[in-house]
Amino acid sequence: MTDHILDDISPEGRDLREYTDELRKSHAVVKNTFNEWVLLKHADVVAAAMDHERFSNAASRYLQIPNGMDGDEHTYYRKVIDRYLSKEALQPYIPTFQKVATQLMTELPRGEVLDAVSEIGAVFAVRAQCEWLGWPKELEPRLLQWMTDNHAAIRSRSHKEMSDLATQFDEIIRSVIHPRRANKVQENDDVTTRLCHDISLGRLLTETELISIMRNWTAGDLGSIALCVGVIAHHIAHQPTLAEQLRTAEDKEIEAFIDEVLRIDDPFVSNRRITNCSVQIGGQDVPKGAIVKLHWTSANRDELLFGDNKFDPKKNRKNNLVYGVGKHACPGRLLATWELRIMVRTLLSSVQTITLAQNQEAEREIAPLGGFHRVPVVLS
Repeated sequence: MTDHILDDISPEGRDLREYTDELRKSHAVVKNTFNEWVLLKHADVVAAAMDHERFSNAASRYLQIPNGMDGDEHTYYRKVIDRYLSKEALQPYIPTFQKVATQLMTELPRGEVLDAVSEIGAVFAVRAQCEWLGWPKELEPRLLQWMTDNHAAIRSRSHKEMSDLATQFDEIIRSVIHPRRANKVQENDDVTTRLCHDISLGRLLTETELISIMRNWTAGDLGSIALCVGVIAHHIAHQPTLAEQLRTAEDKEIEAFIDEVLRIDDPFVSNRRITNCSVQIGGQDVPKGAIVKLHWTSANRDELLFGDNKFDPKKNRKNNLVYGVGKHACPGRLLATWELRIMVRTLLSSVQTITLAQNQEAEREIAPLGGFHRVPVVLS
């Protein structure tokens, strides 16, 4: 039998990585307080992620395009979405993301304590996404406040607060798509306008479908990018010589560095599946209809593959699960990779040093969030 682990395997105030590192020594699978089966080992997480027959992605009562879909339905929508997230589609936005990062760095004070998560990562994420999607700049304060409130609701596990905030975000999306849907002539050539008039399925997307797609592109990614920047900034600040090495690195080297940092300290904690039949995994018999969590943070630190988790981008690349694996891997991986690389390169080129603030500790996040809640740094 599995042990019943309290607090959704994330005791408050404790590093989630440290805790799951301990659990993996004696468990491949644990059950949390919500009776969800949590997979901790790399091999089991990959097996479930790749087994589309026995493990369904339709684990939410809300429409989630495409990550909450299976089979032909997933393929059907993924083709639409991938067109907007391809290398060719994103290439023209590189100068825009660079401009956003440069402008942000000119605004940030030097010699003062800043939070790398909320004051660097979150602001960059909101501005970059608004530029990519063609959303008005006036939404920035509203989106930043929503990110803060949403993370607080997730930490508190208040389903009512999370539901209310989901409704709020849907209203933000409606405020953007309604004018575009009402205007038959595409006056703006931005991603949101193109999606509103997309007929690649042989019809226009419904409002419900548009909201689901836009929510997937924004609500999740904004917070994820902010958390990633916090993890990366914390890593760089801990190694004074690293900044100089990265300043002269090629783009691919920086991207490999980012992927490996995020593997070691993965802020994308988990995804859910639901079993279509009874299955055996990790030595456990899991019944039909059970919720199974693929614990990416734990799998990405599995000692069977990564040893003592020394930093080694080249060696660990093929087993890195930061963006998932298989046909349900994150469709926005390239967008996130380029945004993070541009932010890191701009940050390093704009300052001489990034140091952790004296007498102020970085604060870890609480699952189901990963990474850091706050990373106090000083730019000079």
